[in-house]
Amino acid sequence: MNSRKNDILFNVQFWLLYFAYEWLANAAVACEYRRYLINAIVIVPVTFAGAMFTVHVLFKHYYLKNRKRLFWAGLIVSMVAFVFLRRAFNYYYTYPLYYPEGNTTMSYVFLPKLIIEGVSMYLIVGLYSMFYFIKAWYEQQRLAQEFKQAKVEAELAVLKSQVHPHFIFNTLNNIYSLTLQRHDKAPNLIHHLSSFLSYNLYDGTSRTIPLTKELEHINNYIELEKIRYGNRLDVSVNVFDPIDNFNISPLLLLPLIENCFKHGVTPATGNCWIQVDISLQKDWLTVKFENSLSGEHRQNGHRNGIGLENVKRRLEIIYPEAHELRCIREQQSYLSILKIKNLTHDN
Repeated sequence: MNSRKNDILFNVQFWLLYFAYEWLANAAVACEYRRYLINAIVIVPVTFAGAMFTVHVLFKHYYLKNRKRLFWAGLIVSMVAFVFLRRAFNYYYTYPLYYPEGNTTMSYVFLPKLIIEGVSMYLIVGLYSMFYFIKAWYEQQRLAQEFKQAKVEAELAVLKSQVHPHFIFNTLNNIYSLTLQRHDKAPNLIHHLSSFLSYNLYDGTSRTIPLTKELEHINNYIELEKIRYGNRLDVSVNVFDPIDNFNISPLLLLPLIENCFKHGVTPATGNCWIQVDISLQKDWLTVKFENSLSGEHRQNGHRNGIGLENVKRRLEIIYPEAHELRCIREQQSYLSILKIKNLTHDN
């Protein structure tokens, strides 16, 4: 609706300005306001009809639909028709009243005059077409940007939704393992899982959340895993700088800590460790995830999973040219270093 209103407003302004030019600009030179008013009343509608037919009929229905032969044929025929119509007004009305000798010195079909009439008319048609196409181009750019934004938001929603079942699958496996052992802490694990689902429902769909809340969620996840692995797992989370004013995309760090557990901790290993270091320099956050490697992963190598690829794609979308993710595998440990710029609601 707004686009149609803008289109109407543009046409009204353009043709009123052209009417004022044909009437007042010419009349001011010759001081014949009545003559050029009548001239404008006739000439402007003829030019308007030529422009509407060229742009909204020929171009839209033939040129854009790849029927270019019909477009050029229609353009030539319409130009001849409109030029002869304008020539008729001048020859049968203007000449007898204001230039009688014109009827005797030149014929109606006088090529130089027809060329002058055509150039005068189709300069305005061309100017209108240029303004219209520029306006249409900007509108297409706006729609393309909106479509791109909608596509990105849909992709982000899909990526976020991939985090949920991945984590729930791991946690349910934990619950299953504890129930097989008839562990008395299984109810507590279910409670933590319900807290996770609550986080997803109310915070996971937000564009940004405070980093402190994301870390609270990470700590909750760590506690779930520590219940499973007990004392043989050493996990430390170190925050070296104040982070109260830092915002982050929700569920961005979870796959990275999951990756530490997936490749650094298994039921078959002995003692193992995970260390998370968080530092903030100006607007840049650095989070280091480091874990010991289990014997299985030391032998078979460390393979990127769905979670890590998910993080990489989300970083490309949310933090273009404002992030860095490096993964370093050593003989006994695996290190992921994530750097991101502060993400605020204005972004």
